[in-house]
Amino acid sequence: MKIGVVGASGYSGGELLRLLIGHPEFELHYLAAGSSAGSAVTDLHPGLRQLAGRAFEETSTAKMNECELLFFALPHGESARLISELDPTIKVVDLGADFRLNDPAQWDRYYGGEHAGSWIYGLSELPGARDLIASSARVANPGCYATSIIVAIAPFVQAGVINSSDIVAVAASGTTGAGRKPSTKLLASEVMGSLSSYKFGGVHQHTPEIEQTLSYLSGGAEKVKISFTPILAPMPRGILSTITASLTKDLSIREARLLFNDFYQGQEFITLLPEGELPQTSALIGSNSVHVQCAIDAHTGRLILSSAIDNLGKGAAGAALQNANLMCGLEAGLGLSVNGIGA
Repeated sequence: MKIGVVGASGYSGGELLRLLIGHPEFELHYLAAGSSAGSAVTDLHPGLRQLAGRAFEETSTAKMNECELLFFALPHGESARLISELDPTIKVVDLGADFRLNDPAQWDRYYGGEHAGSWIYGLSELPGARDLIASSARVANPGCYATSIIVAIAPFVQAGVINSSDIVAVAASGTTGAGRKPSTKLLASEVMGSLSSYKFGGVHQHTPEIEQTLSYLSGGAEKVKISFTPILAPMPRGILSTITASLTKDLSIREARLLFNDFYQGQEFITLLPEGELPQTSALIGSNSVHVQCAIDAHTGRLILSSAIDNLGKGAAGAALQNANLMCGLEAGLGLSVNGIGA
């Protein structure tokens, strides 16, 4: 299949290229990179030596329409601008937020501007999601923070064992999560040796995405609310999330673990670690996996979850390839690794 990556010069775009180079069914036909058009791919992604000699191209809907499958790895708002000019038979996975939210009011509150509509939400491990993704030509890839938080808490929301209107999440992300656009606050001298919160006070744009997805799992029995605080961490990639919620019934750690494992039975990329072992971001780098640990805080009656992913893997490019595989009738994990490359 002829594949196009639009926004291939960014961090998520580069990770997509790395994964697609070795994919047995996909051919990299079109690599677009707006302001970097004409630059050698290896100038921005020096590790991709198999693409030496190739240059990024201008963003062109005519070139996009030569492809059978497209990945959009663009800033928010850009995908919606292009989609109307595409042949509707072309399969598209959008790594941006343009088509994630169902509610125009939520889009306006957290992003602003015109709401472009919604596509099938591409978190394939959720109940029923694989069939929906496989039958769709357009899929909205989940956000990185949203993936880390939703995967961890989803089994307990669906089971009704927590107060879903009292979910609290604090998550630290590496700097690649902020994209490649130059910024003073992302300079190494500003980031190294320091932690800082941002989008403080419940205003991060992944909040409505998390609530929307968990509300679907709850069956509307309870309004889902999450208080989410993101943190910028002094590392290039990875997300570590801590999620807590008050319990609505007595739950032992054994029952919590059984509930989680039953929910994700057969899902190769999601692992509940053995008791006593905690997720580490370094263990996930280069993988499409999620590592989770759970505990019961008997003192406060709260469920505690720790969740780690590679924000460029399962949080972006890995999930996008997983979705594309399903859309094309292939094995979901084709071209993806369960194992990380870190220490």
